[in-house]
Amino acid sequence: MSKIIRTEPNAILSKVVEYHGFLFTQGFVARDLTGDATTQTRDILEQIDEALELHGTDKTRLLQAQIWLKDIADRDDLNAVWSAWLPKDGAPARACVQAVMANPAMLVEIMVICTK
Repeated sequence: MSKIIRTEPNAILSKVVEYHGFLFTQGFVARDLTGDATTQTRDILEQIDEALELHGTDKTRLLQAQIWLKDIADRDDLNAVWSAWLPKDGAPARACVQAVMANPAMLVEIMVICTK
């Protein structure tokens, strides 16, 4: 039986679940919710970098991303940061939708699937 590694599990989620060389992340939100969508996106991408590095991989191995925005009007701001963060020709499959967030101060949430 293959081992499942759960990083920082709690009662409702794990930060990252690793299985057979694949990484499935939680939905990351900004640590400081006072910033605009650009600031929140930068913080989220830093957190994703940290989580992937902990598991011995990086954003060059992204397969899929799911992105939720409180207001789809922030999509251009998100995309500016997102595009600058992605490796050249390394964009994953992606969905980006408007959603009601768990906390009104959350403007962006991102989860990814990655491989090692």
